This record gives sequence, C-alpha cells and structure tokens, in this order.
Amino acid sequence: MLAKPDFQAHRSRLQGALREGEAVLLFGGPHHLRNGDAEYRYRPDSDVYWLTGWPDPHVAVFVTRDAITMFVEPKDREREVWTGFRPGPDGAKAHYGADEAFEWGEIEEKLTGLLSGIDTLHHAFAVDAEHDALLMSCIAKARRKNRRDGLSVPETFCSLDKLVHELRLIKGPDELEVMREAGRVSAEAHVAAMRVAAAGMPEYRVEAELLRVFHEQGSTGPGYTSIVAGGANATVLHYITNRNTLKDGELLLIDAGCEISHYTADITRTFPIGGRFTPAQRAMYDVVLKAQLKAIDTCRAGKTFNDVHDVAVRVLTEGMVKLGLLVGDVDELIADESYKKYYMHGTSHWLGLDVHDVGAYGRDGQVRVLAPDMVLTVEPGLYVAIDDADAPEAYRGIGIRIEDDVRVTDGDPEILTAGVPKHPDDLADLLASPQS
Repeated sequence: MLAKPDFQAHRSRLQGALREGEAVLLFGGPHHLRNGDAEYRYRPDSDVYWLTGWPDPHVAVFVTRDAITMFVEPKDREREVWTGFRPGPDGAKAHYGADEAFEWGEIEEKLTGLLSGIDTLHHAFAVDAEHDALLMSCIAKARRKNRRDGLSVPETFCSLDKLVHELRLIKGPDELEVMREAGRVSAEAHVAAMRVAAAGMPEYRVEAELLRVFHEQGSTGPGYTSIVAGGANATVLHYITNRNTLKDGELLLIDAGCEISHYTADITRTFPIGGRFTPAQRAMYDVVLKAQLKAIDTCRAGKTFNDVHDVAVRVLTEGMVKLGLLVGDVDELIADESYKKYYMHGTSHWLGLDVHDVGAYGRDGQVRVLAPDMVLTVEPGLYVAIDDADAPEAYRGIGIRIEDDVRVTDGDPEILTAGVPKHPDDLADLLASPQS
C-alpha cells in the first residue's frame, strides 16, 4: 500500500502555531477548461490538500487555533451522476478534519461571522480576484456589524509564506515517507525508460514508458510535464515537445517525476543512446557528476541554500576551463558570471507538494540556513548550444543535467532518488542489460 500523508498531524502543527485572534483562510480553485468544454483533470490546491486531504474544487477552509471550518460543494445527486461523488458538509466533518462545515453558498454569511474577533489573517492575496473580493466584502460587513459590540476584524494581513509555507517547508515523518515512495516509483520509471530508449524511437515513446510506470504504481500522475530531450534538444532547459527521433550516439536527457498522494519527485538523468559515451560527452558528463556529488554533500544542516549552488558553480566553472569552453581565472569567471553562458540556472529548489515547492530562500535579509527535514533538488548541468561558434566543435549540441532529491539531515544527506543509476559504469551496465 502506498504511503499517505498524516493530515491530522498537519492540522495540529498549524493550529498549534496560531495565537488567539489569528486565522488562516485557504481557497481551492475551480475546474479549468482545457479547450471547448473539456476540462483539465482536477488537481487539488496544495495548501488545502496539505491541511485536509480534500480532493475536490470549490472549497474554502477557515482555521483558528480552536476550530476548522470548511465550505464545500453541496451534495447533488444529479451532478454526482456526471462528475462523481461529493462528500458534502457531512463528509468534510467525518473525513477531512472539519469541526464545522457548510455548503459553498453559505460562505459569505458564515465567513462574515467567523471574521469577528480576528485581528490577523493569513490569506493568499492577489492569486484569485474573486476570492479577494469575497473576503473584502465579508470584512466590510463584519466591520459594520461589530461597531456596536467592539469586536475586532482583520487589520493585519499576512501572505501564506509567513506561516503555512514555513510549516510546509519542514517535512514531517509522514511526508518524508510519501516522498521516498515518489522517489522510488520515479526512479523505477527512469530505469524502465533507459532500457526502452533506442535509436529510431520517437521521444514520446520514451515518455509513454515513464507514464506507464507512474500509473501502474498508483501515482496520482506526473508532478510536471516530462522532458524527454534527445541530442541538441537537451540544451533547451524546458523542452517538452517530445516529438523528435532519437539517434544513435546522441545523449538523451530525461527530466521526470511522479506524484504519490500529490507529493512529487524530480529526477534528471542523461545517458547515451547506444550505451557508449563519446570522449567529449564523457568529459562533460564527468564534470557535471562531480559538481552534483559535491553539491549533494553540502546539503547538511547549518549550511546555507546558496552554499549548495556555490559549490556546484565552482566545480562546473573549473570544468569549463579544462574543457576549453571558457578561458580565464576561475574566480574571475565566477565573479563576472561568465559561467552562465553554459550554466544559466540555479542548482536547487525546494520540493514537496509542488515541484518548485513553497518556502522562502531567505529570511530577514539573509540566505536561508538549511535545517533537518528540508527537501531540495540538486541539479547542476552544462548546456552548449548547437550553433555556439565559440565552443569547441566536439561539445556543440550537448546538454547534460543530473538531478536528485535530497533530504537535509544533521549528518549525511539522504538521497530520496538513489534508485536510478548515474555513474557511467552503472549506466553502461544498465544500458547493456536486456529489457525485463
């Protein structure tokens, strides 16, 4: 059975962090049209899901230290025939942690009352204009209503970053277990994709193999659109067309991860079609791998988020000089950012319910210090455009990235995605083995 989050633990953490007179208001979004009258498959709002596990659209959650109130779509037998079972207010109380629950149509009346006595409100302003307007209307009504009895209404407003997202940044034991499972399934999918990839095959066939494993293992779907980039396509950082044909001797970069209970993994591997690196490919690959291993080793409590990037940048820049991609003093090439010609992105981002997960990268004007149970990616790379006349010809059109998901600890970092090989000898063994 797949691991699942402990939503009650999340509610306890949030309510324990709230003081008297402080509240959180979360909204889940509606369905969105894909085209015509066809809708995208609904994916719950990450904050609402983290707190309640609620899977459906049109939901609001109001949280104080003493109670959780939910507003949800009503039971509707006719609509349920078309779109599926609705838990309704009773289901919100029975299964999703609500102390009180009401139908969505009651939100304006009930929320006006709930806001009485609240002086500080955490809400995601400027995300949805309708939600903001509803909230402001309720505050205005509460202010008029409370003139006689002197009860406060919110006058201090905070973004969700200040509290909810700080809690989400530090993963609980339940979340780590889910993320290990997402890493395991994603690694299995990468291995399957490596084994199936062959010259003459379209990139989308490899993507199909990833999706097959994701869904067979019970995933809630890809955490983001998979990148399957053969040859020079790998020099395009967010290439998602996945329509070209793979060629023998070229590299294939796959950046893909699945969600388990909506927590995502994020893995990138680069390997040669046909199983053998050319000397130029291997030289570049070794530089990226060295940078990644050193950056991963830096993911320890007490180090900073920027330390991880700085370590990777130094190793990559040293490698660029040795490869002849750059000329000059390494310190100067880092200081003037010359390295960005071939390494133009950051090394890490937070990971969790969102592939670029919530959590600030700095606090009080200082770079974030890493703490136990933060999870981040480590993904250095080198990218040489196919038309780069300044680069040695052997390296043109080569893009390499290696990415793993790493849990910060007080000791050695925990790699959640270690199940897919990345050392050249291990890759060679895998690519030479028969498909299972």
